[in-house]
Formats: sequence, C-alpha cells, structure tokens
Amino acid sequence: MLFKSKTVIITGSGAGIGRAAALQFAGQGANVIVNSVSASAQSVCEEIAQNGLSCIFVQADVSTSEGAEKVVARAVEAFGGVDVLINNAGIVSGGNVEQTTESNWDNAMQVNVKSVYLMSKLCLPYLRKSKGVIVNTTSTVAIKGVVNRAAYSASKGAVLSLSKSMALEYSKEGIRVNCVCPGTVETLSFEERVKASGDPVQARKDFIERQPMGRLGTSEEIAEAMIFAASDKVAFMTGVNIVVDGGMSI
Repeated sequence: MLFKSKTVIITGSGAGIGRAAALQFAGQGANVIVNSVSASAQSVCEEIAQNGLSCIFVQADVSTSEGAEKVVARAVEAFGGVDVLINNAGIVSGGNVEQTTESNWDNAMQVNVKSVYLMSKLCLPYLRKSKGVIVNTTSTVAIKGVVNRAAYSASKGAVLSLSKSMALEYSKEGIRVNCVCPGTVETLSFEERVKASGDPVQARKDFIERQPMGRLGTSEEIAEAMIFAASDKVAFMTGVNIVVDGGMSI
C-alpha cells in the first residue's frame, strides 16, 4: 500500500493510461480523484468502488480555470488536501506545421500545456503542506523528432521543460516533479487514429515498427511508471523524465 490514505488526482483518467493509473493508485490504497470531460468516466470510479476502494469522479475540463478549480476543490472537500497530482489530460493532433490550423495549434496548447499549468498552480499550496509529488505525462515526441506531429510535439516539449523548471523551483520545499514519457501505447484513442488513417493495417504496422521491441506499450506499463515516479521509495528523484517507449527514442 504505497499510497495508503493519500489523495491522488489523475486528470484525463476516463480511459487508456489515465484509467490504468486510477486503478493502480486505488489498488495501492490511494483516495483517487478520477477526472475527465466525459461523463462515461464515471464507470472508472464505479469499478474502483466495487473493489471496496476510495474514489470520486469529477467531470470537468481542466484546461479551463473553472474546470481545474472544480477538480481541486472537490478533492480538498472530500479528502482534505492533495498528495499526488498526475497531469495526464491530453490530446493528440496530427499534421505538420503547414497542415496545422491555428485552431488545432491553440487547442493542443490549451489541453496539453495549460491544463498542467492550471492544475499544478492550484495544487501547489496543498502539495507544499503534504510534501507531495507532481507527475506529468510527456511523450517520446518531446525528445525525438517525428513527422506529422507539429503541435503535439511542441506541446509535449513544453510540458517537459515546465516540469524541469518546477522541479528546480519547488525542490527546497519538499515537492518533487517528475515526468513519465510514453511511446506508442495501445489505447482506444490510438485505435481511433489508426482506423481514421487511409490504410489501418499499414498504419498499425508502421506504428509498431517505430519501437525496436517490435510491439506497442500497454496502459498498465505506463501506469506502473507513474506509481514509481510518485512513490516515496524514490524520494531522492525529481526533475526526471522516465522514458517507457520500447526503445523508440534510442
């Protein structure tokens, strides 16, 4: 029970990596706040509660001040504070610079970067009291160039730089900030992108071939890295970007 009685907020936890993280943190004894813009994410909380574990669901868009404030307020109201913040909400946008519309660019920055800024800013007063941890989801595209991902790459690179800045800024106050950097992971979102391509079979093959290990990652593998990054067992670790990408970045 690495997180027994600790309060963990996980944004974007209605499916995929976020869902796996919610289940694993709950299994480690945490009071989990599941967040998503979709009402269907309530099912994640129901699954956790069925196992006799503690969870509340907050439907909100954390890329807005109102949404972020709602999530943090509910966490504090229900459990009295915040011990761990997992900034996992995000979207994947395709296209190179010429193909990326201004609206798509702004949306990627709003969801992928501004949500991290807002949630971190609102949670920091509570994390200061609990000597807590922030874990931000980056991506291999933050450290390795790939085609057709201009806005997404830029947004995840921004999250990585912001994380390092926050790690240095708040280390003397006992707050740690780490990142988990997934490669290509088998999720519903990934499947939807593959199906939307002109040739789904070839698209899947191309994605798999990017990893020297010859397979896609799983949400559970990424969630395990989040558990590690947030654990007191590595209390001397901050400002680190844990890469879990099947060797894609080698």
